[in-house]
Amino acid sequence: MGRPGLNRRQLLAGFGGLTVAGSLGFAAVGTGADALASGADTRVSYWNLFSGGDGYNMIAMLNAFRRGHPDIDVKDSTLQWGSPFYTKLAMAAAGNRAPDLGVMHLGRVTGFSPGRLLDPWDVGLLAKYGVREADFNPDLWKRAMVDGKLYALPLDIHVQLCFYRKDVLKKAGLLGDDGRMVPVTSTDDWFDVLKEAKKATKKGLQTIGMWSSDQNFQWWFFVAFYTQLGGTWFNADNTEVTFDTDKATQVLDFLSKHIADGYTNPSFAGGAGAEQFVNGAPFCWEGNWSVPVFDTAKVKYGATPLPPVFGKQATHAESHSFVLPHQSGRGGAANEGAHQLAAYVVKHARQWAAGGHIPAYTPTLSTAAYKKLSPQNEYVSAMDHQATEPKVWFAGSTGILAQRVGPIVVSATTGSAKPASVAVRMKRTLERLLASKNPMDGKTAAQGGAVA
Repeated sequence: MGRPGLNRRQLLAGFGGLTVAGSLGFAAVGTGADALASGADTRVSYWNLFSGGDGYNMIAMLNAFRRGHPDIDVKDSTLQWGSPFYTKLAMAAAGNRAPDLGVMHLGRVTGFSPGRLLDPWDVGLLAKYGVREADFNPDLWKRAMVDGKLYALPLDIHVQLCFYRKDVLKKAGLLGDDGRMVPVTSTDDWFDVLKEAKKATKKGLQTIGMWSSDQNFQWWFFVAFYTQLGGTWFNADNTEVTFDTDKATQVLDFLSKHIADGYTNPSFAGGAGAEQFVNGAPFCWEGNWSVPVFDTAKVKYGATPLPPVFGKQATHAESHSFVLPHQSGRGGAANEGAHQLAAYVVKHARQWAAGGHIPAYTPTLSTAAYKKLSPQNEYVSAMDHQATEPKVWFAGSTGILAQRVGPIVVSATTGSAKPASVAVRMKRTLERLLASKNPMDGKTAAQGGAVA
């Protein structure tokens, strides 16, 4: 496969003209001139974006692999999360300096020029190491396919959840005999729950934290509830916008009501919502990565997928996935080692589940050890009703779509713009994005990536 014809300017344009923090130099990648670990005859270089608890869990899994596979020397490098990571990975692939293995959010794969910046997985080689299509949720596997080839191997799904304090809900009469929050099936149900919970909440605390001024979270929540309504984005071949402004207005009305009716305090937007939850606020909407935080705080809590207020289960989901960054001479022992390492981590994701993520490898979900995990066992059903961003080049975690549309959603949630007019602005933004070209496709001029 030839080296993609991308220059530095095109690559940076592909990330929406973002200013990248820190150096654009590459993380250290092992070469044949470096000394291999004692007893190893193969080196696998691996780049990831995991820090904090996720970083700790990933290192533990890598160390377990090293102990069981002394013949493979894993050289792992952790890069800065977000656009800096994707920029470095793209430039490394374009410059033929890519690692053997990398990690990406699944929603970003379509825009990462599969076939030019990413190499496809050898499904036969994955099967050799015990990982097969049948081991994954069908929708998740389908999202990892581009033009009939597998370009991402899902490690997990991470979802937006409704965390709730069991002590406050019990006081409010909102806890069932099973120790879980009472079911909610409509917007009226939900606001009735908030009303009762508010009565049982200590003074000075809001009822629910929902990241009201954060463009990413507000976009993720919108995706979830718009999917519950059956809303669509584009037609089958992504040539026409099918965004439903009436359904969008319903969702925006719903989100804005939390502040308008006094359940969410804008002064506690962002991470302060989690702090309020630890201090006794009954609810917060957070990603499943908050599970270790609340466990450490020793809060008696539960967590469900976002409430199906529009009658259909759907909660926003993304996926950390392994990818093979493009190498002009990919193959041989290092490539097989990358397949073996990725398959091992995917199959041994019990450690990863401790961070709150739902393992993508479905046999893990049926094990006794996983079923004992709480609150993971309460929201594992989210695997079967994922609300995901559309499969287009400008979508994916922290991607251009969230950058453009997220702030518009925030304007409705916080009450600075009316939901109906915001819905129209969202549709116009989607139309402009769809009409633009992916500057990382290897064919488009750099200026083609500029999106109004």
